[in-house]
Amino acid sequence: MRRLLLSLMAGGLLCLAFPTFDVWVAAPLALGLWAWAWTGAGGRRGFLSGLLGGLAFFVPTLSWSGIYVGSVPWLALATLQALFIALAGSLYGWLSRRGSVRPLAFALVWVVTEGFRARAPYGGFPWLKLAFGQADSPFGRLVALGGAPFVGFVIALCGALLALAAEQALRAVSDRRTSVADASSPPSRMPSRRLVLPVAGALVVGVAGLAVPLPTDGPTAQFLGVQGNVPHPGLDFNSERRAVLDNHIAATLKAQGDVEAGRAPAPDLVVWPENASDIDPLRNADAKSLILETVDALKRPLIVGGLLEEPVGFVSNVSLLFEPGKGNTDRYVKRHPVPFAEYIPNRAFWRNFSKEVDLVRRDFVPGPGPGVFRVTTASGQQIRAGLAICFEVAYDDIMRDAVQSGANVLVVQTNNATFGFTAESPQQLAISRVRAMEFGRSVVHVSTVGQSALITPDGTAHQVTSLFTQAVVRGALPLRDATTVATRVGEAPEWVAAAALLTMLALSLRSGRGARARVPQTTKDEDDDDAA
Repeated sequence: MRRLLLSLMAGGLLCLAFPTFDVWVAAPLALGLWAWAWTGAGGRRGFLSGLLGGLAFFVPTLSWSGIYVGSVPWLALATLQALFIALAGSLYGWLSRRGSVRPLAFALVWVVTEGFRARAPYGGFPWLKLAFGQADSPFGRLVALGGAPFVGFVIALCGALLALAAEQALRAVSDRRTSVADASSPPSRMPSRRLVLPVAGALVVGVAGLAVPLPTDGPTAQFLGVQGNVPHPGLDFNSERRAVLDNHIAATLKAQGDVEAGRAPAPDLVVWPENASDIDPLRNADAKSLILETVDALKRPLIVGGLLEEPVGFVSNVSLLFEPGKGNTDRYVKRHPVPFAEYIPNRAFWRNFSKEVDLVRRDFVPGPGPGVFRVTTASGQQIRAGLAICFEVAYDDIMRDAVQSGANVLVVQTNNATFGFTAESPQQLAISRVRAMEFGRSVVHVSTVGQSALITPDGTAHQVTSLFTQAVVRGALPLRDATTVATRVGEAPEWVAAAALLTMLALSLRSGRGARARVPQTTKDEDDDDAA
């Protein structure tokens, strides 16, 4: 029962590390409670403890996923994610079955299971990785060295070190009570070294990120992000034909009026969010005409988020680049459509459980590869904008591919209208802030309804907008070509962690088999002694 209560407490505490609470220190404390709860639990009890703790974390933090579609998809998603925490509890519970906290084993288990969650099933769901709640913490800065997995490893290691210190302190108190009860024994002293070392280790690990530089220098370009708003929140945000597109055109032309009046600088690139055009902007003549007129008024390139009625029988979620006098010159198709929202995997199978799968009448198709739009500023600088649409910002490989393809700034287009006034939008903005630090790139984060912001490479969000308002974000952002260590090492930290964990599991299995093999011999020797 103690383990279950500790695990539930840890899950609830971890909720506080993410928006909109933003208490980043809750993450290492929560991981410390989990390490303590799972130590010595064994595989089965560790699984159950991890499952309950995972539910205590994911059910509240993913509540936005059911805001308009009901509780079944929300609870199904939360349970699926909690199973990965259960796997972590089972693995670590088995590795620590002898009853002592093992910080390195705990950290490795956490990184590997979090990486597994980010990849499976159907491409995974990396939302709420530990790193994504650390944009304002010393831990967060470590993302520039090894990406989100390295941040997760360090937080888990720090938490387990705190658990080890607590274990040593309780053991010392117990020993002291025993020595006091036994008058013939000398009073035991606090094992200062065994207690101080893990505490000192946790402190060192916790503040190490402060030494990581996050440079923001470089030539700048002027960006304008347009948050046009929608007629009303919900799944039918675009039920009024062309209303969303008209909102974005009106907000853009109003911002251009400020430029012409000398109240604001002229933008080098204008960005609209995902689904800014609620009808196909290439196949609907009225939509295309209005976009081209807007681009001509701006005299600058415009990135438009929209849906294309192609290929036949399918839909494409796209970013389209429009340039003055040229029209649509480039496109990026979303590489990772969301399963059960933008497409139904194994539709015939899942129809056996719910006919609601057919509410998604046409599947979205995945794009062929990373997208980088290239435009030249009025001063001759080249903007190479790496594209990500909505949830793609949470996928390490998609963001890294854009940077490795030459992006010197990142553009995240999203539509949060279907999640209402929930924590989903702040959680997504926090991920963009971490990505800025990870890759040393500015980020133009633009939503149809908020939150939108301009983010500098140190992760600072500027001009953060409110939800469901019409607004713009505008200003100069640095264009950077230097690559961070995280960009260069890519997935290597995760593979190293996986190899180390497999080695640890293999050694533990071998040790366990050796111990069992010695038991019969020991028993025989004892029987012989008894016979003698």
